[in-house]
Amino acid sequence: MAKELYVGNLSYETTEEDLRRLFSVAGVVTSVHIITDPVTGKSKGCAYVRMSTVEETKEAIVSLDEALMGERIISVSEARPKKERAVPAKRGKGKQRHSY
Repeated sequence: MAKELYVGNLSYETTEEDLRRLFSVAGVVTSVHIITDPVTGKSKGCAYVRMSTVEETKEAIVSLDEALMGERIISVSEARPKKERAVPAKRGKGKQRHSY
């Protein structure tokens, strides 16, 4: 098990400090990364939280998965390594072929 957690269904107003405060009940939070839209800079409603030990990671999942944060029920799970995450589809114009 890794030390990194995926946190979903966050309010778009959630801050790093909010997450640090919440996850500190399970142990020492070493980093928080809120996922934002690269164009607008606004939160996408999810984040990655890294705990200092595997035991603290497990405790965070047990105590915080489906917990109420503000008005939302958040999901907390072990983060998958990058190679296991889905690769986004390429978007672009490419060559357009038309038959007239």
